[in-house]
Amino acid sequence: MKIKEKCIPCIVSQAIKVADMAGLKEKDELLRSVFSYLSKVDFKGSSTPELIGEIFSLLKEETGNDDPYKETRTRYNQMLLQQLPRIEREVDRSDNPFLESIKYAIIGNIIDFNPIHELLLTDIWSCFAQLRTEELEVDDSLLLIQEIHRAGTLLYLGDNCGEICLDKILIKKIMAINPQCRLFFAVRGAAVVNDSVEEDAYGVGMDAYTTIISNGDSSLGTVLHRTSEEFREIYRKADVIIAKGQANYECLSEEKKNIFFLLMTKCQVIAKDIGVPEMKMICMKKK
Repeated sequence: MKIKEKCIPCIVSQAIKVADMAGLKEKDELLRSVFSYLSKVDFKGSSTPELIGEIFSLLKEETGNDDPYKETRTRYNQMLLQQLPRIEREVDRSDNPFLESIKYAIIGNIIDFNPIHELLLTDIWSCFAQLRTEELEVDDSLLLIQEIHRAGTLLYLGDNCGEICLDKILIKKIMAINPQCRLFFAVRGAAVVNDSVEEDAYGVGMDAYTTIISNGDSSLGTVLHRTSEEFREIYRKADVIIAKGQANYECLSEEKKNIFFLLMTKCQVIAKDIGVPEMKMICMKKK
């Protein structure tokens, strides 16, 4: 999915808001760098997640802080880990534990500190309560089960902090469906906003269930031409790919792979591209 016109103001707004969050008082030099970079971008050949990754790198250089969201990621990972036993009990008591685990993995996608659609902590818990009672707007979960049964290798592309804890519940259900399937969990190669990196995945115990891999890049999603050869090799060989979040949808929606997208439509551009309203839960097999 290529950049849409409505994405450009959001990209600039994000640079300013993240600079504020990082405590950067003088933004002139950063903004010059951002506009200089944007003036050279091939918008027809780039995606928004790639641009945001580049701009976040500019911000890290300007502030001298390689990981502005580190404390936020740690706090939300710990908070969701504490809630995990209760949530797992709710999932297992439901009529369809696999579908319920998908819903929780998607609900976790609401934990997003990208300033374009950042929510307060109270908003997040309210969304959790509301979304638990809603159905998926697009529900290809039965197709996903069929693909899991047949898969020898499954690659799970993670997304945000906190959310990664809820991914564990779904991964356990995948293991129960096909214990012989080899599972890989991919994270970003370097800090970018609040997306999960290797430290987060090991910190929440993901290595007990999957092989954790870095994609080798600091873009917001999975920009394949920027990822490492090791990651691309696993990507090419995977029988099934589960891609979490809007950024992964933007990066991979035109790929010819067996991909299931799990996300919340938190933005008008993404919702329109999928053909659903905003703030809906999506489990969609790439057509």
